[in-house]
Amino acid sequence: GLEDIVYIGRDITARQYREQRTSTQYAITHILSESQSIKQAIPQILQSICQNLGWHLGELWAPSQYIGTSVQGHSINAILRCVEIWSSRVISVREFKAITWQTTYTPGIGLPGRIWIRRLPLWIQDITEDGDTKRSQPAAEAGLHAAFGFPILDDSEILGVMVFFSRDVQPKDKDLLKMMGSIGSQIAQFIKRKQAEDALIESEERYRDLFENANDLIQSVNVYGRFLYVNLAWQETLGYSEAEIANMSIFDIIHPEFKQECWQRFYRVLSGEKFDQVKAAFVTKDGQTIFLEGNINCKFSEGHPVAVRGIFRNVTQRIAAEEALRYQQEETERLLLNILPTAISKELKEESANIAEEFTDVTVLFADIVGFTEIAASMSAIQVVNLLNSIFSTFDRLTEQYGLERIKNISDAYMVVGGLPTRRPDHAQAIALMALHIQTAIALFNTENNQNFNIRIGIHSGSVVAGVIDLSKFTCDLWGDTVNIASCMESQGIVGKIQVTEDTYKSLCNEFLFQKRGEIEVKAKGKMTTYFLIGQKG
Repeated sequence: GLEDIVYIGRDITARQYREQRTSTQYAITHILSESQSIKQAIPQILQSICQNLGWHLGELWAPSQYIGTSVQGHSINAILRCVEIWSSRVISVREFKAITWQTTYTPGIGLPGRIWIRRLPLWIQDITEDGDTKRSQPAAEAGLHAAFGFPILDDSEILGVMVFFSRDVQPKDKDLLKMMGSIGSQIAQFIKRKQAEDALIESEERYRDLFENANDLIQSVNVYGRFLYVNLAWQETLGYSEAEIANMSIFDIIHPEFKQECWQRFYRVLSGEKFDQVKAAFVTKDGQTIFLEGNINCKFSEGHPVAVRGIFRNVTQRIAAEEALRYQQEETERLLLNILPTAISKELKEESANIAEEFTDVTVLFADIVGFTEIAASMSAIQVVNLLNSIFSTFDRLTEQYGLERIKNISDAYMVVGGLPTRRPDHAQAIALMALHIQTAIALFNTENNQNFNIRIGIHSGSVVAGVIDLSKFTCDLWGDTVNIASCMESQGIVGKIQVTEDTYKSLCNEFLFQKRGEIEVKAKGKMTTYFLIGQKG
């Protein structure tokens, strides 16, 4: 056997203590940053302190449930009750917890009461030798000995007391008490902020009906940018569900080009600055960019920022029109310089020729020949062109017959508009008649040519910007939300049907027959109620 054993090592206890306390501070900071409510945070804090520092039971004492209302630190009438307990599974403290739930303390009585009145952390080496007549004996029976506690203190205002127990007798640890005092202040700041947020939410609920009926996008976020409230117009415009919004921050939806500016303004607002004119861009759930203009300001409670509120107007359509106009102006200038002498082009510009113009009341139709691509695959290019020419020539005759304007055809799709360049009050009726006639024309074409084409048609009424994009050919095109929606009515329609929006339906319902389709999800617009045009009344 071995006669001598030599052990060489080093004491790492001090380092372990430092690591435990660093872990505790980090864990508390993480819990406070992630928790949505006081009730969610407190159990996690008790558990984290016990597990990181090797203590066995933690309690929160307060004059009201989860510190819902504040009580001034000088109040000597407070009745302290235990509102939360966490205990390790390695100890059996059922009886001790049962007694604790039924116990109350007044300031100055018991460990919670002494901490409350002194507003300082306290340490008891062995609770069984303490003068607490209510819980010393139950603590001894549960095998609990050392105890410490600290106040949840915000300046002069005490909000609650946290108390912790260990199975071991432990000498006073001044460094630990000092750290816990700092953690108590950190928890107090979190609680005050959540109280302010809750009060703000309660206040905002009074105005919720007003906000929900507003067309503007209204939102409120906390100091971290996480959403506290958005109104119905906000949800419908951006498309996010309530569950998604609850887990998002404002920075998740800011367009990348605006993100840096948003960060800067956000923190300037938290400092008290107001912005009455703000431009921003949000990204919708389906990836579309929404341009906004509005104002933002900060809500303060007792000198602390609690919420940043914003009211925005969706100006996407206006900006698109402005961009279209700006593009047309640039393109016009370039084309004029290419095809005309400089003096003439300058004169033409100065006379403000109507290169682009807004029409506030038109109806746009898109028609698509369904199945054409598959049928055309078995034909020669000449046959395909002849076939399309025959179909679109028929459409052109209908366009002329009803006094409409063909805009363009791309491959097997056809676009026509009513109400421009000559404004007319019955543009929707003329488009509806043409749509019905197109269905008849396709059926006749199939019979005469032994084909099996189907047509899908979409219609929407609204405003557009019309302009000349090729001065050498005077080619006209349209831009605006109305064009996009009409296109969606076609692409999201049903083969053989004429799908129209509610705007068009309202213009035609007295003269035409409709079948209600119901709500459909329209790209970049959300849910829209649509109808199928069946025929003309009478």
